Amino acid sequence: MQQYLAILENSWFDLHRHYQFSEPRKVFNKLIVAYSEKHRAYHTIQHLYECLVLLESVRSYLKDVNAVALALWFHDAVYDPQAKDNELKSAALFEQYLAQDLSADDIQKIKQWILATQWHEATDELDLQFLLDIDLAILAASPERFSEYEQQIQQEYVWVDPDVYSIKRKEVLAHFYQVERLYQAEYFQQNFEQRAKQNLNRILNI
Repeated sequence: MQQYLAILENSWFDLHRHYQFSEPRKVFNKLIVAYSEKHRAYHTIQHLYECLVLLESVRSYLKDVNAVALALWFHDAVYDPQAKDNELKSAALFEQYLAQDLSADDIQKIKQWILATQWHEATDELDLQFLLDIDLAILAASPERFSEYEQQIQQEYVWVDPDVYSIKRKEVLAHFYQVERLYQAEYFQQNFEQRAKQNLNRILNI
């Protein structure tokens, strides 16, 4: 965890310099605690770190990189693998923490982006395309990281019967594999799509 904290702190306080949060350290600490909850194995500080590092590499493509970064910070702020309203609660937490610091338009936009990470539906909004693709970029990770990711997801669902989990997980991965375009932004289609499909194909045929 320690290897991620310095990068995360830099990212958060860069956002503070842009938005002038009223309680930057307090909110940062609360988010770190949230992403460090014991029941998390994948939706952790590591996932947040990987998302933000990838965001830095594509920031030149974005219209509002700071808003995308804030959405990433909060998109899994609430995570219970047994719940169906994590994104709704994460969006509400974002508004609770930062409503006094951002414009009403920014609050509404970022809340909608956080909610969109639940279903990953197609959108014409460029920044949202990148946000959703960053969230799914793990599917195009190295074979070693992808295997680790699969183990982490399984750990989060340890409460599910192993046979049921195996069937349901294969259904999720098969959906990702079969969809014509897994990623929405052209950048991700060109640089991530093929690797993701290779990872998915490999694990579906084990």
